[in-house]
Amino acid sequence: MKTDFGPIEFIPGKNFGRYPFCHSLYVKADRRVIVDPGSDRGHLRDVVSKRRVDCVWLSHAHEDHFKDLDLFMDCALWAPQKGARSLESLDDLFDAYGMESGERQIFLEPMLRDFHYKPRCVDRYFFHEEVIDLGGVTVQVIPTPGHTAGHCSFLFPEQEVLFLGDYDLTPFGPYYGDVDSDIDETIASVNKLRSLPAKVWLASHETGVFETDPGPLWDRYLNIIEEREAQLLEFLKRSPTMPQIVDACIIYGKKREPAWFFEFGERMLMGKHLERLITQGCVALNNGSYQLIDS
Repeated sequence: MKTDFGPIEFIPGKNFGRYPFCHSLYVKADRRVIVDPGSDRGHLRDVVSKRRVDCVWLSHAHEDHFKDLDLFMDCALWAPQKGARSLESLDDLFDAYGMESGERQIFLEPMLRDFHYKPRCVDRYFFHEEVIDLGGVTVQVIPTPGHTAGHCSFLFPEQEVLFLGDYDLTPFGPYYGDVDSDIDETIASVNKLRSLPAKVWLASHETGVFETDPGPLWDRYLNIIEEREAQLLEFLKRSPTMPQIVDACIIYGKKREPAWFFEFGERMLMGKHLERLITQGCVALNNGSYQLIDS
């Protein structure tokens, strides 16, 4: 797999960049930048010790993207303003995730042990659609909300390289489970990204590098949203409660371990679909049960 695109170096994450890892970028310009340090702790440690890093950029504040941020405590940190508080305290992070008390207690130790969480304040926020000159490399910030409210992608126009971030075109489909996530914004952001001029597309997980237009992968990725919703609508004929919806495993397809983690994901993603259907007037919540509204 090719990993160098002019001054942009793609750093593959462990286990093909699957959670709890992601792929990172190293941008070699007058100001040298690491994007989303969550790929390979050993590789990133080598970058710190043998090369130069002036700044760390986060596309958004999720733990698989800031997992190795603690290696870069002496570097300036740039990130989207929306979601930045999640970097300042675990309480703020867990609030953004919508975690309940028991889930917070379980996730606390892994956040400290596996994701090396240390509170950080952002030194500079990205501005909407700004163009940043790193000295020899130009980067356009592309706001792409939906996955999170502040999620940003990055376009390198001279190299015709587009970093998609967590709109990763994986078979799992989009994730929009945070409190501030939004399904319709996710769809709009994916369509925005597919319309931008590029010859190389870099994503945060799995395949990671697309040197030809992803083509039908864009549609397949978005279709997963509608497939999930169609399965949910069919299940809603039973007027289920949220625990029953979670137990149906519409998102993950089957029970997985650790159970609490995947049940949390089911609840949050299905909750977003239910919010959307309620807003559309298709579903109502009555006495703890979700019911279809006859049109």
